[in-house]
Amino acid sequence: MPEVAIVGAGPVGLLLGLLLRRRGTDVLLIEQRTQRSGHTRAIGIHPPALAVLEEAGAAEELIDAGTRITAGRALSGGREVARLAFSTVPGQHPFVLAVPQPVTERVLRRHYLAAGGQIVEGVRIVSAHDDGAGVSLCGQRAVGATAQRGPGEESGASVTFDAALAVGADGARSTMAAAVCAVSKPRTYPDTYLMGDFADTTGEPGTALLFLERDGIVESFPLPAGIRRWVVRTRQLQQPGAVELAELVGRRTGIRIDAGSNSMLSAFAVQSRLVRRMITGRIALIGDAAHEISPIGGQGMNLGWLDAAALAPIIAGALAGEPAASALRRFERTRRRAAVVAAAQAHLNMALGRPLPPPLLAARNRALLTVLRHPRAGQLLARRFTMH
Repeated sequence: MPEVAIVGAGPVGLLLGLLLRRRGTDVLLIEQRTQRSGHTRAIGIHPPALAVLEEAGAAEELIDAGTRITAGRALSGGREVARLAFSTVPGQHPFVLAVPQPVTERVLRRHYLAAGGQIVEGVRIVSAHDDGAGVSLCGQRAVGATAQRGPGEESGASVTFDAALAVGADGARSTMAAAVCAVSKPRTYPDTYLMGDFADTTGEPGTALLFLERDGIVESFPLPAGIRRWVVRTRQLQQPGAVELAELVGRRTGIRIDAGSNSMLSAFAVQSRLVRRMITGRIALIGDAAHEISPIGGQGMNLGWLDAAALAPIIAGALAGEPAASALRRFERTRRRAAVVAAAQAHLNMALGRPLPPPLLAARNRALLTVLRHPRAGQLLARRFTMH
């Protein structure tokens, strides 16, 4: 029986598993998927999360694989409204690192397995039972899943895992959150977006670009291998198309991008949610399983990693016989507060990008210019956008 069972082998579950293995904890990761998505999805790694990855021994490899975003520019109507330099933020990593999520997962998975961690794939956990002495997780094998199937066991068969403690890191539609009755009603927003990755034609490697336009914001971030991500606010959720996205970018920014170079497309709406509690007996929830926020601003994965960094020493201490009640209360209090702050920041980011009539847009841009003329204001804004 493993000491800790982690449900969900995405970036958050993998990092928690790695941090625990580096403390000598026996860990089992349980993952529903049998194949990984090739979509880049979450790309931004902020400086506080890089410090955690340093502790886990994975930062150097990810930095080598990524692109350093060292500055940000806000433009409107072809004119620069504001410029931020991330060189002023504290710590050893004064930049936001852009790495495609599949690369991040491969690196973390390799480090986790090298540290002696175990993974079972193709199992969907459907219930969890905490008897006060341990946790039993009941799951069902995905149809067609073959990984780690027992003798005579068929696809769709039920399977049970026992552990001293369990952690749900299984995303926004967490079955673990449902199992402990912690799910809360989400808050929905009117904002919808179209997102895609294309060959970079901006000539600004290392710089994030924000276009504050009357029809809505356009965001753009560099990725490795000469790729750039574009995120465009839309009037309604629409079917993603490379040509349509390229045309929207061109109309709002004047920048021509090659639709034929597209490597990823996605359309998404936005909601936020904070579970009723992150700790229930011997079961903890972290990452999107505990707090879903808008992806605008790129905080979600980083927030989950900081959950993992805060929880790992508490788990290791508890398994070694140390009192954990007060530490868990502090964990829940501080991480819920961090989620609320991140959600507020994401709300502000979305509000900043909503369509505005030309007079209001001009007034807003003038206000930004006035505020950011003061170096201290620019430093504070850079810290906020890098999650310091």
